[in-house]
Amino acid sequence: MRIGELSKLSGCSVQTIRYYEKEGLLASPERSEGNFRLYGSNTLKELEFIKHCRGLDITLADIKQLIDLKRRPEESCSSVNRLIDCQLQLVNQRMKELKALKKELQSMSSTCKSADIIENCGIIKSLGS
Repeated sequence: MRIGELSKLSGCSVQTIRYYEKEGLLASPERSEGNFRLYGSNTLKELEFIKHCRGLDITLADIKQLIDLKRRPEESCSSVNRLIDCQLQLVNQRMKELKALKKELQSMSSTCKSADIIENCGIIKSLGS
């Protein structure tokens, strides 16, 4: 299949597919006589793997490492476990930050009466003039 069809099937833009190729996340595709990129069903599976990882907010560098590890199925999965443990720590940290952000926004929200004028808006005042 050509890149446009792969894009439609995977839900990834053509630019994203080319970027993943450039970054080494996807193998370089075969080329037609007209120099068009030609992809097999395996590339679609690779894109689905990458998209799933991105959905888990795994960085491209870590995805590349996971792809490299997938190519060595006989090795211990301890590296994969460490990578996911680190990702989990990042998520936990982000959750703490988001909870603090939520608390601050709720506090700001309580400082303003919606019927008031902007000049007296507690939210604007709390943000600084």
